[in-house]
Amino acid sequence: MDYTSAASLYSELESDRHSYLQRARDCARLTIPTLMPDEGTTSATKFPVPFQGLGARGVNHLAASLLMSLLPPNQPFFRLALDEEAIRQLQGMEEYRTQIDQTLSSIERSVMQEVETMAIRPVIHAALKHLVVTGNCLVHIGDQNMRAFPLDQYVIKRDPSGNVLHIVVCESVAPSALPPEARTLVDEKKAPKPGYQDTIELYTCIHRMESGKYEVYQEVEGMMIPGTKGTYSADSMPWIALRMNRVDGESYGRSYVEEYLGDLQSLEALTQAIVEGSAAAAKVLFLCNPNGVTRPDVLAKSPNGAIREGMATDVSVLQVQKQADFSIAFQTIGSIRERLNYAFLLAESTIRNAERVTAEEVRLTTAAVERQLGGIYSVLSQEFQLPLVNRLLDVMGRSKRLPKVPKQFVRPLIITGVDALGRGNDLQKLDAFLVGIQQVLGPEAVAQYVNVTEYMARRAAALGIDPKGLVRTQEELDAQQQQQQMMGMVEKLGGPTINALSRAQAAGAAPNQLANAGPMAQAQQ
Repeated sequence: MDYTSAASLYSELESDRHSYLQRARDCARLTIPTLMPDEGTTSATKFPVPFQGLGARGVNHLAASLLMSLLPPNQPFFRLALDEEAIRQLQGMEEYRTQIDQTLSSIERSVMQEVETMAIRPVIHAALKHLVVTGNCLVHIGDQNMRAFPLDQYVIKRDPSGNVLHIVVCESVAPSALPPEARTLVDEKKAPKPGYQDTIELYTCIHRMESGKYEVYQEVEGMMIPGTKGTYSADSMPWIALRMNRVDGESYGRSYVEEYLGDLQSLEALTQAIVEGSAAAAKVLFLCNPNGVTRPDVLAKSPNGAIREGMATDVSVLQVQKQADFSIAFQTIGSIRERLNYAFLLAESTIRNAERVTAEEVRLTTAAVERQLGGIYSVLSQEFQLPLVNRLLDVMGRSKRLPKVPKQFVRPLIITGVDALGRGNDLQKLDAFLVGIQQVLGPEAVAQYVNVTEYMARRAAALGIDPKGLVRTQEELDAQQQQQQMMGMVEKLGGPTINALSRAQAAGAAPNQLANAGPMAQAQQ
């Protein structure tokens, strides 16, 4: 496709996005209206305020839960694993297998440090909010930073399998914010027109080529900006189009809030009725009998505790008499809130209110409400986490901050969900193996058959810890054992043996030979 057709392609694909954008705005009005404002919104626009706050609370909580599961702190969210062919080639060479495992674990830690350095978490948290509410978000992973684009700033076209064919991003920027090459094009185009400092539209185009690679360039005023054209492979692609719920045959995803939009609309209407009815019921009005002896002006001007002439039957208080209707609305609101609490993982609201609630009951309840996100985890793991890992490995590899990883033998495995253990699964298997041997065969079998140094190295790799300097090597253990033998012989044979041992070591005799020679031979030495 010719690069000059970016603006026309954006207009062409914009019609397919209209229905998704309208549903996204409907969902945002009941949760967080600022996530997807209406068209034409400016900084002075007054956003609508929902009558209920459960939608916003649920979105924030679910986005935070997804962030903690997708990017867990202080541990890798992926692992680099050898394929079956590499494992077969390493059979019988366990020492190399351990070294490779430790190297892969070190690469994982380096990538996680890059995640913290690039401040990816705040951007991903904002992107997850857009996914929960609008169902779509586009992220760009540069060499130094990361950006997120909402649904109203880009259009996308996918093939029936879900592969990206075209992405066009439209940004409104000031000409002064453009690179010098782009400013030259803008000056040439708008020089005769006054006020050219107004914002202009900058298009970023991503097209899939027949080779499977992606072509990326930028365009302004119908002309491609020089120096912006580049080609990326699928593994090194910096643009990642995210979807919350994938629908086959559709270019855009569906949001999580959309699935519960009926409950949110019902909760909004009932809460509004309760709030407005409560405000009406809270208004206090006294009614006086016009034919009675009590004067209204006397009551209005009388201070508290005053004594006035009149009859109590002449005065009444206006009441709404809607307690029964309000109670039905309250019961309906309670059932809707309970369903939404489960949907948005607000587990603290689903745990029974009792004095003796066990920790196991809390864990089971939390796991039950989180299992419903299994489909979301599977989509995000393939469309977000895996491209993120490949992109970071490519960026760090090109900048020589990581050793070159052979992709034909090593592949990243994504860890998602609360029950995904990754290397922690290896840790449990190692510990279960050791405990099983000890229970069945006894501690003697563990000391006789298990290589403790190898076990410590594998356990450190499973925990993501660098064992260098922490676990003694075999050479250090041999030197320590030799020193202990020498100290034992010194304590046994007395002080004169120290000189004999020194002369024996200088002559090349081993401590064991000296110990076996007997006291007379030692004295002759």
